[in-house]
Amino acid sequence: MGESAEDLYYWGGLVKRRRNILAWVGFAIVLLSFLSYVPFFALFPATRDVPWANYLLFAIGAGLLAIGLKRAFSDPEHYRGKVAGSILAALSVLMIGFFIVGVVYFSKQIPGAESALAVNQPAPPFVLAGTAGQPVSSSELLKTHRGLVLVFYRGYW
Repeated sequence: MGESAEDLYYWGGLVKRRRNILAWVGFAIVLLSFLSYVPFFALFPATRDVPWANYLLFAIGAGLLAIGLKRAFSDPEHYRGKVAGSILAALSVLMIGFFIVGVVYFSKQIPGAESALAVNQPAPPFVLAGTAGQPVSSSELLKTHRGLVLVFYRGYW
């Protein structure tokens, strides 16, 4: 007589399907890893050059998602999430793939420091818009001045 209503419900043959929370938690970790690289992990040299923390979070999230999918497909009487888990897994694979391609391929397309100007090396001639919008040539300025300072403003955003 010490059985609860939940036990009776289970032993009566009717099984209430539980939410498959592992699939959702795994997807949330993958999403967190994908979105956290630029605003957080890229600030530190230890995680900027080789984003090992993001890779670790991706692995944890993918593992939890895989366990959730395994639960949903191997025991559908007890766990929900076959459709939602499959969609979350596909989105996770896309995010992980996009991140890896971005880090491995596109980040290598940025010019290296070797192509930058060295100290006391003259800059190539250029023409830029002045404060009033008129073209200003560096070669014209250097005819009448010893040097020039080029300042980059971020803008008004």
